[in-house]
Amino acid sequence: MGKPLSPRESGKLIAENSNDVFIDHNGVKSFAETLLDKVCKNQFSVAGWKALHELNPRASDEDAVNWVFLTDTLNFSFWAENNDHKCLVTYKGKTYSGFWAFCAAVNRALDEGIPITKASYYNSITMDQLRHVLRSDTDVSMPLMEERLRVLHESGKIMLEKFGGSYLNCVKKSEKSAIKLIQMVVENFPSYKDEGTFQGKQVAFYKRVQILVADTWAVLEGKGDGCFSDISGVTMFADYRIPQALVHLGTMHYSEELMKKLQEGVMFQYGDRQEMEIRGCSIWCVELICDQVRELFRQKGETMSEEINAIHLDHYLWDYARDHREDMRAVPFHRVRCIYY
Repeated sequence: MGKPLSPRESGKLIAENSNDVFIDHNGVKSFAETLLDKVCKNQFSVAGWKALHELNPRASDEDAVNWVFLTDTLNFSFWAENNDHKCLVTYKGKTYSGFWAFCAAVNRALDEGIPITKASYYNSITMDQLRHVLRSDTDVSMPLMEERLRVLHESGKIMLEKFGGSYLNCVKKSEKSAIKLIQMVVENFPSYKDEGTFQGKQVAFYKRVQILVADTWAVLEGKGDGCFSDISGVTMFADYRIPQALVHLGTMHYSEELMKKLQEGVMFQYGDRQEMEIRGCSIWCVELICDQVRELFRQKGETMSEEINAIHLDHYLWDYARDHREDMRAVPFHRVRCIYY
């Protein structure tokens, strides 16, 4: 089978042929207008990644880059079956849930002298060792532990055999191209191959590999090996929370049938048409929001201190969804258990 459409092309195709997810163009314009002030205040910048999240590495060295690879390689399916009973990890006096519980567990392991971010270690990590690293403060463990172990072994082996055991070597081979790095990771690491078929065409969402490249750009502060000239080619990271936020903010809406399924807590399968519509329309919706923000700036005759891109907007929306979780309960997120997001 041939090469799939890029995430941006896939999003456009899906949005133009969607049956149950719809982009509200008036909502896109209204939301873009609310973002203008935030862009003017430089709340959208590559520097924000380190400043906003205390668990992210502060350094821009090889260890930090390898931390990014490890956390994004296992960055999937952290949502809790029951909001009142979830995996929690306390680190340095603060308790985290979801993805941040995972990052806290990684940092805790490093503090304990466990070299969890080194391919030479996770290449042969045992289930007991992994359970210890990812141990929860509650009796709820992180989901998909068997898949996490398999992905670690697979990725560690490839990293050792092809890239000298360090993700930084992979980054260097990309020659400062975000798109080339995406392609390299997808071609070499099977767990990142987030692709499917929509109306007979091969499409790609690439949530984890795009967030890997975005985090690489951020941890290196867009400098040196992380100075990606084509970073704007990366789209938003199609997951659970961003679509929920986009609907809550009025930029997308769901059909009655789909909303009913979400409210009933139906479990979707990875690759279901409605699941793909949610993810694809989210990608295209964020592209349209970014375009609208740029257009509003042009109309005002102003220039942006830093190009607004889908990565900045994704970070903003993800934080918004986390901070307004209670407000968004009327729009449940879609449930899927898979290794791709």
